Amino acid sequence: MYTDEDLYSAVKAGVLEEAAVERFRRYVANRADTQSVDEENFRLISGFNDIFVSIAAFILLASAGWVFGVQSPALGFCVVALLSWGLSVFFVKRRKLALPAVFLLASFVLSTVAFLVFAQVAAGIEKDTAIIVATAIGAVAAWAHWHQFHVPITVAAGVASLLAFLLALLVQIEGFREVINYFLCGAGLATFLLAMAWDSRDLARKTRQSDVAFWLHLLAAPLIVHPIFSGLGLFDGNGGLYSIAAVIALYLLLAVVSITVDRRALMVSSLIYVVYAFRELFETYGAVSSSLAISGLFIGSMLLLLSAFWHSSRTVLLAVMPVKLTRYVPPIS
Repeated sequence: MYTDEDLYSAVKAGVLEEAAVERFRRYVANRADTQSVDEENFRLISGFNDIFVSIAAFILLASAGWVFGVQSPALGFCVVALLSWGLSVFFVKRRKLALPAVFLLASFVLSTVAFLVFAQVAAGIEKDTAIIVATAIGAVAAWAHWHQFHVPITVAAGVASLLAFLLALLVQIEGFREVINYFLCGAGLATFLLAMAWDSRDLARKTRQSDVAFWLHLLAAPLIVHPIFSGLGLFDGNGGLYSIAAVIALYLLLAVVSITVDRRALMVSSLIYVVYAFRELFETYGAVSSSLAISGLFIGSMLLLLSAFWHSSRTVLLAVMPVKLTRYVPPIS
């Protein structure tokens, strides 16, 4: 299997002519009755070997962590981090396997953070301080991994580590917990803007930069959505009809944003809140026993219908958008 990134690299290397590649893309798009830019293609698995290597790596890392962790948790996580880096040198840098790259990156960063926390606690440092230091170094570890292997998810992992560091630092301030939803929403918006910056570099979505943007959007979505929807009090038993209406209105707004920027992450991350809101709505009008099933039936139908007319919806929305903004989103072919 190959991806748009492979085709782009082949053109740069002179193996294929750019005109021939573009004709091939148009042929595939016409045959599938869709536009390739609307498919949000990203490389996660190139074959069963990706799954095979990932399973084997998981068994090796889990076993090594267990064996050395008996002596010391810090030692166990340190060994896992070192093994994750070593395996990445062969399977990611040389073999270019996609799924193992994601798994080994997550294993390396998380194990590095966990090792630093346990090592500092063992040295007598307070846990809160250890977490602050560990998450900061975790962001540095993600940067080092990106510099060496250029796995698209690494940028999102680094941003997540940086946000965890800021959260661990700010939570020490008295009264911060009361405004934590505002912080998370602001962090989500900042991550979304960073994702759009990466997206704007590759509007045709042919290179690794688009993959980096995908993972950033996937990180930004829950950071934006969760504070807003949970702030409406739905899960605290305070969800009245006005709250339900607000959830539906916000979801429609998120749908418009998702269609405009051609990214579905915002809609997917907020599905649980919308399903809950519709369930409450149907229960209010008497459909108690089957409210969840009716909600799923209605929302699933709407999402499939939207998917079928995604390209047409984007055409309508971009037609009414200011030209200055359309420069930053994928064009309509």
